[in-house]
Amino acid sequence: MLKSTALDGKISRIVPTFEPGTVVMIPMVYLDYLVTEHGIANLDCKSRRERAEAIISVSHPDFRDELTQAAKKMFYP
Repeated sequence: MLKSTALDGKISRIVPTFEPGTVVMIPMVYLDYLVTEHGIANLDCKSRRERAEAIISVSHPDFRDELTQAAKKMFYP
């Protein structure tokens, strides 16, 4: 379970990329489901683009447009 925002909803905990040097404790291949207060995303057997779309679907509605634009830059030519 992940709360989708921090600082009383001012920032999203779901981000399109990490800053260089960020340590990732759980590789993406070990995450089959992501649960937030906005729903459950099944990430099992999905491509990176499909995983991004599923994760965006359970992000806070205030940040979905921003996350969608970042995903388009990363996954659509």
